[in-house]
Amino acid sequence: MLLPVAVVLLIGTVFVSVYLAAFHAPHPHQLRVGTTETGTQQEHLRQELARAVPGGFSIKTYPDETAARDAVQDRTVYAAYLGEGDLLYGSANGSAVTATVTTAFGAVAQAEHQDLELRDVAPAAAGDTRGLSVFYAAFGLVLAGYLFGMTTYQLAPRLQYRWRMLSLALFGVVGGILVPAIAGDAGFGALPGSFVPLAVVVALMGAAVAATTMVLLRVFGPAGVSLASILMLILGNSSSGGIMPAAYLPGWLRPLSDILPVGVGVRAMQGLSRFQDDGFVRALVILPVWVLGAALVLYLKDVYRRIPAAPAGRGEGQPAAG
Repeated sequence: MLLPVAVVLLIGTVFVSVYLAAFHAPHPHQLRVGTTETGTQQEHLRQELARAVPGGFSIKTYPDETAARDAVQDRTVYAAYLGEGDLLYGSANGSAVTATVTTAFGAVAQAEHQDLELRDVAPAAAGDTRGLSVFYAAFGLVLAGYLFGMTTYQLAPRLQYRWRMLSLALFGVVGGILVPAIAGDAGFGALPGSFVPLAVVVALMGAAVAATTMVLLRVFGPAGVSLASILMLILGNSSSGGIMPAAYLPGWLRPLSDILPVGVGVRAMQGLSRFQDDGFVRALVILPVWVLGAALVLYLKDVYRRIPAAPAGRGEGQPAAG
């Protein structure tokens, strides 16, 4: 009677704790920004940024405006200051980043007795004023992957391994087609990147989430459902970078953005849509590892351990029976 209450309250407590830790009064930690200023001007810039947001920025130097613009457009940095109040930024990074960099560099420009001039060189998709469309698209996919991984063993516990893997592949392919079709140029326009690369990333991310959920359920039994919801839905989505970049997350949560399928997939989706394919190659490496690793564990649990041992052969010199 009490177990369902305890489990649900535990998951709810984890959800509230993680999301409040991540998004209550967030501030950046070493957010990457660039500048073309050097020498005393750069030192003055560094001091002003440290005064505005202590520990909030790391600065990279670029030789000219072209290099700085390229860095913002491929998300090597989130903004670039060219001096004399001239700031390059990307609204596709979301409203939180835009507010952070405009406020901090506004203070820099004011100290230089300049008006801050903003140039958006990586604009958000039309209508996506808060830069959250990728997060919502990814959240729906992750939820679907979690539900698929949970129900495949509940509805068909004795399904043969090869058919279960085929259903996983089918789920990934269909999800990879549907999400870009709905959110892409033909739908809401929230994912304006090339359809095929987006479909590949979405398919791999959905399959990785589903396969990991399947493994947790298969290894830990009913407790695996709770573990999967915490790992994929709560930790995965909160650290994905879809709401704001990982630089805004607490130190203990930040590394998950580069490891869990959700963060890897979201970064690639954002990169393919607005940031010159940032994160795409990384997704092609990491996401298949999750899928293949889960498939191997399921093979060991569902197939390998059930293969009967070969009957022992007769020893040399033993007489035949009969």
